Amino acid sequence: MSTLTWIIAASLLGGILSLLCAAVLAFNMRMSWLSILVSYAIGALLGAAFLNTLPEAFELSENPMQVTVTVLIGILIFFILEKLVLWRHCHIEDCEAHDPLHGSAAPATTQHEHDHGRSGMMGIVGDTFHSFVDGILIAAAFMVDVQLGIVTSIAIIAHEIPQEAGDFIILLNSGYTRRMAFLMNLLSSLATLVGGVLAYFMLHKMNFLIQPLLGLASASMIYVAMSDLIPSLHKRPEINATIQQVALILLGISTIWLMGNIFPHD
Repeated sequence: MSTLTWIIAASLLGGILSLLCAAVLAFNMRMSWLSILVSYAIGALLGAAFLNTLPEAFELSENPMQVTVTVLIGILIFFILEKLVLWRHCHIEDCEAHDPLHGSAAPATTQHEHDHGRSGMMGIVGDTFHSFVDGILIAAAFMVDVQLGIVTSIAIIAHEIPQEAGDFIILLNSGYTRRMAFLMNLLSSLATLVGGVLAYFMLHKMNFLIQPLLGLASASMIYVAMSDLIPSLHKRPEINATIQQVALILLGISTIWLMGNIFPHD
């Protein structure tokens, strides 16, 4: 397949797969599944960042410090964006729309009943922007080689599922119907395809941007894993839960390592 075909396929398949899985989690409240997925997503993100995108960025750069500075700046940018509620992540058990003690949907008397859907819309706007950036990062990875694109897509899909599940809950608590919540999340996920296709044509003319984009991709994965996902695991400090979390993180890392060996570099 051509590089553009890979980008389109990964963007569409990733968006549809993460959306369907998120809908199952949100509508059926499979909280145990979500906890498992969050731990796995951490491993997938860290594995993709440290085993694939960062090594590729270093390989493309003549000055390693350029890569580390890009990652550092990227982490700061994502922190600022999150503060501005543009880079918004919401995972069911730690979302403002939920009772953190019980991990279930908040009753209809929460503030979302009275905000006329503003909370849900704000989350969708932020996640649309996030999905668009994910598409750019996927395209940059595929334009280096197919193997890097595949493992980057796997990592992004893994962390999109708990994020979109949280979005469903926010929308439902903001007064949207299940049908409308699904449609809004579907439209938001299509931004990944738009970002990927636009980046493909842009990077053909400006391929010097590929290396810094790989640095930003690494920064994104590290930031999401360390700032957004890992803190939610600390809410279960029991030894059995910790062992399960570590095992699933290692499984996520192993998946990325295995995919990197199955699909050789171009």
